Amino acid sequence: MGLRTAKVEDYKQISLLLTQLDYPDTEHFLKEKIEILLTEPNEELLVFEEDKNIIAFISVHFMPQLAVKGDFARISYFAVDKNIRSRGIGRKLEEYCNDLALKRNCDRVEVHCHSRRTDAHRFYIRQGFTEAPKYFVKMLSQSE
Repeated sequence: MGLRTAKVEDYKQISLLLTQLDYPDTEHFLKEKIEILLTEPNEELLVFEEDKNIIAFISVHFMPQLAVKGDFARISYFAVDKNIRSRGIGRKLEEYCNDLALKRNCDRVEVHCHSRRTDAHRFYIRQGFTEAPKYFVKMLSQSE
């Protein structure tokens, strides 16, 4: 029980948590994505396991910076099973990632959180995050 590095075999349970975040139908490609992420030196993919069930996960990318002294850590995906939220598991995961970020010379942690996720916004504010507006995205089409 507890926090550990994700394994490729976790993909089905992680996919279920992603569905709760409104990312449906990830199971058919998630195994390959996890395989890639687990080989990336600037990535941590962690799960929180209880009774052999993954009840939370977090994906953090560490990004070296050119023009500022400290580097950035970015939480790219973070989910706690909706049936067991408010038990402190999310706080433990986020705080563990802060420790990892400090060890990797990061002076900030960033997270992009959709405007509809108001409960998540309250969580991040409780954890000491502040809003930094202006986030731009350019979607690229990929030929298949």
